[in-house]
Amino acid sequence: MERLAVNRLRERLPLDGPTIDRFVERYGCPIIEGERVTFLYRGDVDEVWIRHRVVGLPDPLPLKRIGDSDLWSVTTVLPEGSRVEYQVEIRKGEHYERFNDLLNPRLAHSPMGSSSVCAAIGYRVPEWVAFDPEARPGTLVEEQVRSKALRRDQPVQIYLPARFNRAQRYPLLVVHDGTDYLEFAAMKTVLDNLIHRLDIDPLVAVFVPPRDRLKEYPNHAPHARFVARELVPLLTDRLPLIDTPEARCLMGSSFGGIASLSTAVRYPGFFGSLMLQSASLVFTDIGFDHGGGPAFDPVVKFVNRFREKPTAVTGRIFMSCGVYEPLITPNRSMVPVFRHTGMTVRYTESRDGHNWENWRDRLGDGLSWLFPGPQKFVYE
Repeated sequence: MERLAVNRLRERLPLDGPTIDRFVERYGCPIIEGERVTFLYRGDVDEVWIRHRVVGLPDPLPLKRIGDSDLWSVTTVLPEGSRVEYQVEIRKGEHYERFNDLLNPRLAHSPMGSSSVCAAIGYRVPEWVAFDPEARPGTLVEEQVRSKALRRDQPVQIYLPARFNRAQRYPLLVVHDGTDYLEFAAMKTVLDNLIHRLDIDPLVAVFVPPRDRLKEYPNHAPHARFVARELVPLLTDRLPLIDTPEARCLMGSSFGGIASLSTAVRYPGFFGSLMLQSASLVFTDIGFDHGGGPAFDPVVKFVNRFREKPTAVTGRIFMSCGVYEPLITPNRSMVPVFRHTGMTVRYTESRDGHNWENWRDRLGDGLSWLFPGPQKFVYE
């Protein structure tokens, strides 16, 4: 096996500035060599760490200074196909600071801010994520829906596919955390591309943002009533939708996955399918010490109750989860619970974490299974 680039650099100690400059310019950061990844930091500090949320790797991951230089490094294993998000933390005296990797231009964004991205060998951004000038764009229409259940006007964005025709009828996709899916998962572009490629049938999607997601998403009766008894009937009355459960799907990630499942539990049979991405399916087998903090109390109570008496509340469920996130174990554990009820479950894992680009990358698999377009006859 060829020696790592950073180890070859160590053989040239002591290092001067121009040598380090050339090394960083040549290899970039992080350095990917097979299944090993080397993180670098350059600066006059006392300690450096890589901070991340990858279950299985030490956090923080300490870097070591190379000789007496201002270059720091750490090497770890990152299996093929992996994608992780991280930041750098430094200490200089009593001062601590945390920021994105200054040597790495690749960033991912979320409602919490941005992070640096490390992509291992074998990871590729799906081609249907990028804007395709040949794909006819759908339309996003912003509206306010008056909700008695929520006691407020609820903003939504309605996606109408390209060539929208009132003489046709369309399935409906209801998206929790809708604004975030549009902003951080490029979901309008994804829908435009998947419909253009005939991977999914043309559909209408409604993107619904929460006001207080920690209150409204974990098994909240007013939220479920708004979705099932106000929003869907209103859209069905105004738009040419297929008015059958099989043509209705609820989706969401993290707490949005719980909102989707709990709404289906409260209105069984109303939605024909669910798409649950890294759903916060936290439960306890004994006691109530789940370790997730007070925000997870209603989630655990809901999931525990469902596990005690699992019932078929929908026809099909597409589930995805990253193997590097803490929710991987509860998601794996719920697959047989769902299947035992007779619901059809398609479950997929990725070497990624609890983040929006992971959920974006799974949209093609999930939507093409839930809303298969004409291409399904090519694949099968």
